[in-house]
Amino acid sequence: MSAILLVLVALGFLSIVIEDIVHIDKAKTTLFFGSLVWVLFFISPPGQLNSAELMHALNENLLDIATLWLFLMAAMTFVAYLSSKGLIDGLVNQLLPAKMSERLLMMITGLFAFVFSSMADNVTCTLVCVTVLLSLNLPRDKLLRYVVLVVFSTNAGGAALITGDVTTLMIFLAGKVAIPSLLLLILPAMVAVMVLAWMLSLPLKGELTFTKQAPRFSGGDLLIGALFFLTILGTIGGNVAFGIPPVLSFLFGLSLMFMVVQFMNRDEPILDYVRRIEFDTLLFFLGVLLLVGMLKELGVLAYFPELYQYMPAMAANFVVGLLSALFDNVPLTAALLKSGISMDLREWLTLTYAVGVGGSLLAIGSAAGVVAMSKVESLTFGAYLRFSGYLLVAYSIGFAGVVLVGSVMAVGP
Repeated sequence: MSAILLVLVALGFLSIVIEDIVHIDKAKTTLFFGSLVWVLFFISPPGQLNSAELMHALNENLLDIATLWLFLMAAMTFVAYLSSKGLIDGLVNQLLPAKMSERLLMMITGLFAFVFSSMADNVTCTLVCVTVLLSLNLPRDKLLRYVVLVVFSTNAGGAALITGDVTTLMIFLAGKVAIPSLLLLILPAMVAVMVLAWMLSLPLKGELTFTKQAPRFSGGDLLIGALFFLTILGTIGGNVAFGIPPVLSFLFGLSLMFMVVQFMNRDEPILDYVRRIEFDTLLFFLGVLLLVGMLKELGVLAYFPELYQYMPAMAANFVVGLLSALFDNVPLTAALLKSGISMDLREWLTLTYAVGVGGSLLAIGSAAGVVAMSKVESLTFGAYLRFSGYLLVAYSIGFAGVVLVGSVMAVGP
């Protein structure tokens, strides 16, 4: 049965890859295979697990899924409201100059996603960045380049902060790295983003002209925008100071938005914005996370620590980063931490960078990639794969930068 389940999981991921060929929406196929493997898991459990153990495994996975699902729903509802009111488009229109080169826009996009993701979570950062890019009405081929940069920059931006990436927080809480050491990752990660932005911008020769328009949003819309920003800050602060789960803070922020809009305009059908979010995105997330959860239950991730017995730790860290594009980096990092592998500070820093940024190499390797695929219709698995060479070069340059920074720190006073 374990072999059958692994084959079905592989077929589930394959259905994403061949979406353009079979013309079946990836949300449908991943949900089908994701639920099927869990049904079979209960019918014929590997290892003769009893009913209580099966339910514990399912509940543990469903809790992780529900947390991310509800968080995504709250963030998408905020963005749907602000987009429908023209707030995001209007602010971009006011902030951008009347004329800008496509290359400069590429650099600004990378820097904004990098900085914003260090303050917000990856899902929110990707939603905002992709919404802005879609409002610019860029040609398909050019739009894909900007979106690929957003995915990489979003993952790179959070890698150096315990509030920016869950795996970074896990490694910090395990006592492997300290915050001052983690901050050293910022420079190599930013260099990787700028290198990728430069490579992706090489074919871009044109200029973009933006027609300045008077803002269409009201003072009330600005108030909701400010509430969205405060929700992001409150999510970070509440988590650091009191350990409040981010999903709880965002749901509270969403409820405040509902109440504020209700008192500002009683005729506004505020709950309708929940229906406007892309539920195919949420179903795609659900299917992918069910598949990943099954890999965890089958013990596939337990084999990764053995890499460190066959190759140097630095090389193994690089490979683990590549593998995080296929496997959820949170259970992957947990498996490595529980294995008791021994590494020095420089090696732990490279692992932190690798598991944080490596998921960018494939569209399904990170939450940012999955959100981008769901929001941008033309961004399929195959379309994203066209940029894999650029992404691998940028990832490798950032990794080498972390090695260099770690080496300098090791020989310092």
